[in-house]
Amino acid sequence: MKIYTKTGDSGKTSLLGGTKVFKNNPRIEAYGTVDELNSYIGLLSDFSNDDNAKSILKEIQDRLFTIGAELACDPDKNSKMPLPDLHESDIEFLEKEIDKMQEELPVMKNFILPGGHPAVSFAHVARCVCRRAERCTVNLQENSGAVDQLIIKYLNRLSDYLFVLARYLGMKNNAPEIIWKARM
Repeated sequence: MKIYTKTGDSGKTSLLGGTKVFKNNPRIEAYGTVDELNSYIGLLSDFSNDDNAKSILKEIQDRLFTIGAELACDPDKNSKMPLPDLHESDIEFLEKEIDKMQEELPVMKNFILPGGHPAVSFAHVARCVCRRAERCTVNLQENSGAVDQLIIKYLNRLSDYLFVLARYLGMKNNAPEIIWKARM
């Protein structure tokens, strides 16, 4: 099977279920951004030296594939393909991991700038892409109403997780947080 189909040459692509839409459709934008996020999570994992974080990031990548598949479906058609579901327990898992890391972190008293260590920087990039994926998904919901609310909730919590993970990886790598000093 060839990787290229030439069906996208006219600026259209197919959703799961067969419906053709333009590539700038909010549904394509949403799942494309989730795919981008998944790639950054992989990059973050490659730069992390924390085995627990790597394991959790792998789980997150799996959930992002689930989210991407759901967003890629035409909500008005049956995809004829069984898809895994996102569960409230996936969000609770992120919350528990956030709480565990925060137990070890000093209380944050200032705004911090991204940077200080490659893993920290990649965690912040992933956090920003996650926020964009969340905005794209909210936009899709507002335009069609066909988005599971758990997806938006998961992406929101994931961005929180990535922020705390950035701080945690900085601490584990002895990288001091870069305090934002506002110009006055």
